Amino acid sequence: MSGQTMKESGAPTLDKETIAQFRETVRRFTRERLVPIEEQVAESDEVPGEIIQEMRDLGLFGLTVPQDYGGLGLTSPEEIEIVTELCWASAAFRSLIGINLGVGSQGIVHEGTEAQKQEWLPRIATGEVITSFALTEPDSGSDAAALRTSAVRDGDTYILNGTKRYITNSPYASLITVMARTEPERLPGNRHVSAFLVPADTPGVTIGRKDRKMGQAGAWSADVILENVRVPATALLGGVEGRGFKTAMSVLDRGRLNVAAVCVGQAKRIQHEAVKYACERLQFGKPIVEFQLVQAMLADSQADILAAESLVQQTANRLAAGERVSLEASCVKMFASEMVGRVADRAVQVHGAAGYMRDSVVERFYRDVRVFRIYEGTTQIQQTIIGKTLARQFQAGDFA
Repeated sequence: MSGQTMKESGAPTLDKETIAQFRETVRRFTRERLVPIEEQVAESDEVPGEIIQEMRDLGLFGLTVPQDYGGLGLTSPEEIEIVTELCWASAAFRSLIGINLGVGSQGIVHEGTEAQKQEWLPRIATGEVITSFALTEPDSGSDAAALRTSAVRDGDTYILNGTKRYITNSPYASLITVMARTEPERLPGNRHVSAFLVPADTPGVTIGRKDRKMGQAGAWSADVILENVRVPATALLGGVEGRGFKTAMSVLDRGRLNVAAVCVGQAKRIQHEAVKYACERLQFGKPIVEFQLVQAMLADSQADILAAESLVQQTANRLAAGERVSLEASCVKMFASEMVGRVADRAVQVHGAAGYMRDSVVERFYRDVRVFRIYEGTTQIQQTIIGKTLARQFQAGDFA
């Protein structure tokens, strides 16, 4: 999977002053509109419709869609700035836009036909279309190429059958990128896998009940069941069979950087809560922040956050410059997702019993961030990618 990075198209499209202003707008929106309703979202398991509309109005669904198709066309470094800021609040809010920023739009940007770009990208950019990416199945997760969902050619159409599992945003989505087998046997380079742009209202598409998850209430996922779903041949992404897996893997580098930025944003908020509590909580007649062992936990978390943030920024800059960063993206995703787990654990410890209560912010974040070590490739998958890449580099004489 390494070495398949897709180069970002074009130079930065917004000047630094405009980006800075946009970041400040998102910062205010996050802290003034999103943070105050986090508990409401957690209790109701739903992001209010007016908030979704405000996110549309801000252009958040189209951060990575090129300007030619109505988006902001942000580069990877610009994208992670905004995502990090947005993720000061509950990750459920970012989940709404996450697939639009990633494979939901970028698969079409890099591999789609011009007709597919014209049909979908402008509506993805405005948030009129919320996207889902259907790859995982009951019997295939990390071994994504072992999927069983089939796509059989029938004249000018394809007929899709299969079940997809844990599909983020599927209850919201109006467009689902479905990965399916167009060949019964597993082919070299995973050329048996193709990608299809399937409107969610296509006959035969059924969305299962919302998943009941450990955390991230308000971020919906569900099964997607495809029963004799007939789509036109023009729904084949790029119009060519056998390129679906390559497309998915090639946009994963930017997706993994996005997840790492989410982890940094979440960690900053968690650290804020930990420091605030430590400064306000009195024991033995003084704030607990004055105790060295509490200081040690806060110090370790701060160093973790700064290290992850630096890795994210450095890798995003290299991606924007057109360098291959598959190895680095795996390292960053692995480190940042493990980092935010450590930061959340320390924050609960700093809070003591208060941090274990369900009305505690850090308790909620502790559950929310656990999933980051699982999706976009588990920590163990990242370790495998990194280890195999290092071995190949050494054997090729490229390992310094």
